[in-house]
Amino acid sequence: MSTSTSEPYFSVKDIHAYYGESYIVQGISFDVQEGEILALLGRNGAGKTSTLRTLARADDPVLTSGEFYLQGQAIHEMKDFEAARAGIQLVPEDRRIIGGLTVEENLLLAQVAEPLGWELEEIYEHFPRLAERRKQDAVTMSGGEQQMLAVARALARDIKLLFLDEPYEGLAPVIVQEIEKILLQVKSRGITTIIVEQNAVAALKLADTALIIDMGQVAFHGTADEVLNNEELRHEYLAI
Repeated sequence: MSTSTSEPYFSVKDIHAYYGESYIVQGISFDVQEGEILALLGRNGAGKTSTLRTLARADDPVLTSGEFYLQGQAIHEMKDFEAARAGIQLVPEDRRIIGGLTVEENLLLAQVAEPLGWELEEIYEHFPRLAERRKQDAVTMSGGEQQMLAVARALARDIKLLFLDEPYEGLAPVIVQEIEKILLQVKSRGITTIIVEQNAVAALKLADTALIIDMGQVAFHGTADEVLNNEELRHEYLAI
């Protein structure tokens, strides 16, 4: 369901979060419109993954103040499983593929509880490599294939907002291109995506908008093209 232009699809308002005593997310605010891809960028240690985990309602870091809403739902008041039921799915950097289960069993496990997303055959249509390996032990696949499975597993749920943490990490350029094609297909379905990625140029070429974080705070929020075309900005905050 589309929202009016006066109400952002996903709205983050002045969030603060800690890892233990470390004040890591320091008053971040931004909005994302429905169907957009937002590149969440910054140097190592800037607070990108911490921001993503805070928004996904992971146990760490701990949100101490601030609010965020998905289509008007107060996600900040939810536990992680409640946020997942509301349509938020996080694909973490370590992918968390379950060993001892086949590719298909990993996908079916994601569909044990309602609400459900893409059906199995639909997933295989968009991820032909997974179809070829459906009976293979999932952890014996390549890193790129495991990343595809992690994304596919998220899409097996009824998803409104997809969080990706370093999806291109350690992948060959040809596999990165395959992941990018899949993310564009996700976008064509109207699913909103926030991607944290060290390969900033690749993320920016895919994204509509960009948010640069520096020391836990917003340093820039605008279009992806603005970052690509601003050498000074890229050098200062992204070292590229």
